[in-house]
This record gives sequence, structure tokens and C-alpha cells, in this order.
Amino acid sequence: MSAVLQVNGLSKEFGAIQAVDNVSFELQKGELLALIGPNGAGKSTCFNMLMGQLKSSGGTVRLNGKDLKGLKPRQIWRLGVGRTFQITGTYASMTVIENVQMALISHHRKIYTLLPRAHLMYRDEALALLDLVGMADQSERHCAVLAYGDLKRLELAIALAHEPTLLLMDEPTAGMAPAERIALMQLTADIVESRGVSVLFTEHDMDVVFAHAHRVMVLNRGQLIANGSVDEIRNDERVREVYLGGGTLFKHDGESANA
Repeated sequence: MSAVLQVNGLSKEFGAIQAVDNVSFELQKGELLALIGPNGAGKSTCFNMLMGQLKSSGGTVRLNGKDLKGLKPRQIWRLGVGRTFQITGTYASMTVIENVQMALISHHRKIYTLLPRAHLMYRDEALALLDLVGMADQSERHCAVLAYGDLKRLELAIALAHEPTLLLMDEPTAGMAPAERIALMQLTADIVESRGVSVLFTEHDMDVVFAHAHRVMVLNRGQLIANGSVDEIRNDERVREVYLGGGTLFKHDGESANA
């Protein structure tokens, strides 16, 4: 099987600091892959290189066999890479459906035409995406009054408007209540299964990671120190020592992780 994403020897230096050091991995179609590690491990730097927001110091990134080196973020987005961020970036003055409509207008390359009619364009598609993430009943509300968890779900709908084959989610549950975290990642897992989208996500909540990830990678000081199944990562002594100082990553009785 050909991987959707192939990363080989990816590196990034900031002066004397090696933020990402020779990282290599693959992501298959329909796989939900978690990238974890302590603060400063290089997770966001890695994401920014994958999306073209940072130029790598070395290594290659291929999407469906195409080399992404030198491409701008918008060009990479056009190839089928979506992204959500730690802090949501919706238009607060617009309604929920208008935010998704804007994403669809951009996807269909209509951003410079028919702007006076923008509020009428792609409404059905926008409502379908909002229904997918459980936000259709709030379609006419302004984003400024939404709860944070609802903003996260809206951001997911916006990312899906481009029909990505690869979705990068940088701490998708940051700032959310525990129940909202589980709900959002279950929604993401359902989308992965139904649409075959490949997802790479970073996360600090180990309950979320171990409940939903198909596979887990661990970064420490820019280096990939482990890559395996949930059970393999949970029982990896080096991961326990480096990531949590030897603590328990996840309790088998379902109690909260010591993170």
C-alpha cells in the first residue's frame, strides 16, 4: 500500500538548536496517527514544515508521491492538506454557515467573483458539512457567541470543506472540557472511517490519544524515539521515562492518565 504521507529525514535548526532531528515516518490512507511528546519536543515545528509554513533544514516530505519541497502553504492546501490549529481562527462577525461558505467559495476558486451573492453560494454543501460535525442547528448563530467546543467543531467543518486527503490537527482538544475532547475525537475517528481521510494530530491528553489513535509516535528533543501501537507506546519504558518521568501513561482500569 502506498502511503498518503511520506516523511524522510525531516530536520529543522534554529541557530544552534536542533528543533526537529532526522524524523521519518509514513501515514497510510484512513489512519489516525497521534504525535505526542513533552512541551518543546518539536511537534508544532514538525507540523509547520509539513504545511510549508517553515522551511526545513533537511529531509523530504511527499504527499501521494509528490514532493512538497519549496511549495507555499496555499499550494500544499490545494493538493489536499487541511489543518486545524490550537487556537481557532474563525470569523467572529460572521455566522456559522457563512464561515463554511467562505471556505467552500475559496475551494471552488470563486473568491473574486460573485461576492455580492456570497451568502447564497454553497449553502447546501455548507449545511451538509455542519450536519456532519453536529452544528447544523447553530448555522445562523454568530461565531462570537459560540462555546469554545463548538468553535472547534466548526473549524473541523471548515477544514473538511476542501475535501482533504490529509488532515493535520494541532492539539485539536486544547481548551476543551473532558467530555468535549472525547466527543470531538470520536467525531474525527468517524470521519476517518467514513471518508478515508488520513489524520495526523498532536495531543497532550493521553486518554484521548489512547482511546482513538490507530498508532502513536513520540518526539523528544526533536527526535522520534518511539513509533507503534497504543499498547506498545503505553508499555515503552523509554517513553515513560522521557515523556512522564517514569509515571504511568494510561491506567488499564480507565482512570485518567498521569499526564
